[in-house]
Amino acid sequence: MLRLRALFLPVLLLLASLCSPAMAQSDGPLVLAAASLQEAMNAAADGWAAKGHPRPKISFAASSALARQIEAGAPADIFVSADEPWMDEVQGKGLIRNKTRVSFLTNSLVLVAPKGNAQNIAIKPGFPLARALGNGRLAVGDPAAVPAGIYAKQALTNLGVWDSVKDHLAPAENVRAALALVGRGVAPLGIVYATDARAEPAVRVAGVFPANSHAPISYPVAVLTASRHPDAEGFRRFLLSGEGKALFRRFGFGTK
Repeated sequence: MLRLRALFLPVLLLLASLCSPAMAQSDGPLVLAAASLQEAMNAAADGWAAKGHPRPKISFAASSALARQIEAGAPADIFVSADEPWMDEVQGKGLIRNKTRVSFLTNSLVLVAPKGNAQNIAIKPGFPLARALGNGRLAVGDPAAVPAGIYAKQALTNLGVWDSVKDHLAPAENVRAALALVGRGVAPLGIVYATDARAEPAVRVAGVFPANSHAPISYPVAVLTASRHPDAEGFRRFLLSGEGKALFRRFGFGTK
């Protein structure tokens, strides 16, 4: 029930926000963006608004939840996913506009601990993650759907430690929820993006996953076929511009 609420509540909010044609015209485009993009995407929206455009409205959630919202008919203009497969899913159903899909951001995967935990963990094949967890659980995005959790499972599997921790997970609905579990001390360790760790002062990086331990972390953006907002393509181009990419680099993202 909680997962259903997390999936459909943003859709209801978006529908409510667009109930008036006059309001829709005065608002900026509606962007569905991966949870890990919160600070950077808000900065990009502010940068676009500073140029005299209506500020884009942004709804953040796991890319999996956003893709399902789009498939359910969410009245959005732009989708920014934290991985390629969820954009593939949406594109495969004819829901993104031709030639607007571009992969433009990268990230890295890190192991985080609460700020007061001073342990550093060398992440390598067979590293003692289960021992470091003790009786606690590993906070991750849901490995069955959330990109950060999928990357985490890939990394742990390739490093040969997945079997030792798979029954000791605290799966979360998105990467920021996993981050919060560690920040609040509910979980002793978690796997998130490096940019998430930068955004949360209550955690510290305890280790960095080798880039070759998981699929490349790639963020694609595309305009949705249902979009009718005149600023949708302009904002997409702004995100891909030198100015837009510089904003994302400020928050720790790599750019392509």
